[in-house]
Amino acid sequence: MQIEGSSALVTGAGSGLGEATARAIVKRGARVTLLDLGGSRGAEIAADIGSNAQFIEADVTSEEQVTAAVDAAVGAFGEIRALINCAGIGSALKTVGKDGKPFSLDVFRRTLEVNLVGTFNCIRLAAAKMVGNEPDEGGERGVIVNTSSVAAFEGQMGQAAYSASKGGIVSMTLPIARDLSRNGIRVCSIAPGLFDTPLLKGLPEDAREALGRSIPFPPRLGRPPEYALLACHILENTMLNGEVIRLDGAIRMQPR
Repeated sequence: MQIEGSSALVTGAGSGLGEATARAIVKRGARVTLLDLGGSRGAEIAADIGSNAQFIEADVTSEEQVTAAVDAAVGAFGEIRALINCAGIGSALKTVGKDGKPFSLDVFRRTLEVNLVGTFNCIRLAAAKMVGNEPDEGGERGVIVNTSSVAAFEGQMGQAAYSASKGGIVSMTLPIARDLSRNGIRVCSIAPGLFDTPLLKGLPEDAREALGRSIPFPPRLGRPPEYALLACHILENTMLNGEVIRLDGAIRMQPR
C-alpha cells in the first residue's frame, strides 16, 4: 500500500502506540482519523497534527459508535485504506487471590470485550468499507494491523484475562486474512513486548528501568515510534499477510 495520499483509521490514538502511529502515518503523507474515548487526548493530538487529522470519540466495543466513526472517516477523507487497532486495556489479577477470592468475572469479560471483541468490531466495520475501495495496481484495497502482545505467548502470573484477549488476536489474524484475501485486504498483527506506554506510566522509575534491563537487546523499554515504524512497514510491504510479528528485543517473559 502506498501510504502517501491514503486515509487511515487508528484506534487508541489518544496516547501511546496509537498516537505514535497516527503521527507517523501523517508524516508519510496520509490523512488519519484518530479514534479514542472522550476522556483521552485524542482531540488535542488531532489538532496538533493539523488538517490531515481528525478525532472521533468512540468506544471500540460499540457497534453504533464505531460505525459512526468509520462513516466519519470516509466522509472526511473519501475512504479508509488502513486500519491500525491500538485500543486496549490491561488487568492484573490471579485466578485465586491471596485472600482466597476468585478472579472477578466482570474484569475478565471486560478485558476480552475491549481487547478482543473491540478489535474485531473495528476490523469488520472498517473492512466492510475497504471492500468498496478501488484496487491499486497490485489489486490491494486495504491493510489492517492489530495489536497483540508477547503475553499471548508467555503470559505472566495475573495475566489470564489479558493473555487470553491478546491470544485471541493472534488466533484470528490468519483466518481473517484468509477471509479478506479475495477482497485484496491484508491483515497482520504486532505483538509488542515491554513498551513505554500509559500501561507502564504508573510504575516507579526504578521499576520501569528494571523492566527495561530485563530485555536482552536493546536493554530498555520499547518506544512507541518503534511500533509505528513497524506498522508503517506492514502497510507498505504487500507480501506481509496473515502474520503475527513480535516486537520485543528478544525478551521471553518469565512467570512473574
